[in-house]
Amino acid sequence: MALVLHLITYVSFLVLIVAVARRANKFMKTPVHLRWELYPVAHEKKGLKHGGSYMEEHEWWTRPRETSTFSMLSKMVPEMLFIKALREHNRSLWYRSFPFHFGLYMIIGLIFLLFVGVFSEMAGAPVAADSSSGFGKAVFYLTKVVGAIGIILALIGTIGLLHRRLTDPDLEGYTASAHVFNLFFFLVALGVAFLAFITVDSAYSMARGYIHSLITFSMEPTGSWLVSMEVALASLLIAYIPLTHMSHFFTKYFTYHSVLWDDEPNKPGSTIEGKLLEYLNYPVSWSAPHIAGGGKKTWVDVATEEVEK
Repeated sequence: MALVLHLITYVSFLVLIVAVARRANKFMKTPVHLRWELYPVAHEKKGLKHGGSYMEEHEWWTRPRETSTFSMLSKMVPEMLFIKALREHNRSLWYRSFPFHFGLYMIIGLIFLLFVGVFSEMAGAPVAADSSSGFGKAVFYLTKVVGAIGIILALIGTIGLLHRRLTDPDLEGYTASAHVFNLFFFLVALGVAFLAFITVDSAYSMARGYIHSLITFSMEPTGSWLVSMEVALASLLIAYIPLTHMSHFFTKYFTYHSVLWDDEPNKPGSTIEGKLLEYLNYPVSWSAPHIAGGGKKTWVDVATEEVEK
C-alpha cells in the first residue's frame, strides 16, 4: 500500500506539471488578442490616474518605453491574495471565496514548510517543540499554525461556496454539475485533512515523514490510514485541478498580462507585426454582402478592395 500511495503522489505531480505546461503553451500560441484599450495599465511607470497611456505622449515611439514592476505588483498582489475586485463588486460572495482561496494559499505554504522541515532534519536540525535547534523549533510551530489556519479557512470557504451554489437562485443558471463536484471534492479532502490534524498528526510529523520518504524514494508507510487517505486525496486533487476550469490559478496570468495589460506597440519588424501579417493572409469565410469572402478572399483583400455601392 505504501508503494501505491507513493506512485499516486509521483504521478499526480507529473500530471500537474504536464497539464500546466500544455495549457500554458496553448495560451502562448493563441493569436494576438483584440486589445481592450483600458487604461491606466498596471505597469505604467508614470501612473496616469486619468486613464491615459504612454501612447498619448508626443512622439512616444522615439523614446525608450518605461515600465514599473513595483507598480504592477502593487495591483497584482492585493488581487491575488485578497481578491480585491470581488470584495469591491460582490461582498457577499467574497466572504465565502476569500477564506477558500486564502486557505489554499496557506496550505501551499504548509507544503513548503514540510519540505523545509525535511531538509532541516536532513541537515541535522530536528523539527520538534523541544528541538535543540532554534530554526527547527521555529519551523515546527510555524508549520502547525500555518497548517491549522489553512485547513480551517479553506474548509469554511468550501462549505460557504457550496451552500451558495446549492441555494442561491441567481447562480442556478451558472452552476454546472462540475462546479458542485469540485467543491465536494475539496470538502472531502479538507475534511479528511482536518480529522488527521486533530486526531493523529497535529504536529505534522507523519506528513513530514511522508515528504522525506518521497524525496529519498524509501517508500515508507505514513503510519496512519487517515494520513494515507489525506495524502491520496491531496495528490489526486493536485492532479485534477489543472485539468478543469480551476486552472485559473495560473491562466489568469495570461488574462492580465497578455490581454488586459498588454500595451506592447506594434512596431516595424516586431514579433507582433509578423503575427499580424500572417493573420492578414487568412481566408475570410464571412458571407455578408459587404464582405462576401466565401473562403476565397484574404483579410488583405477585404481591407484593401473598394466597397460596392
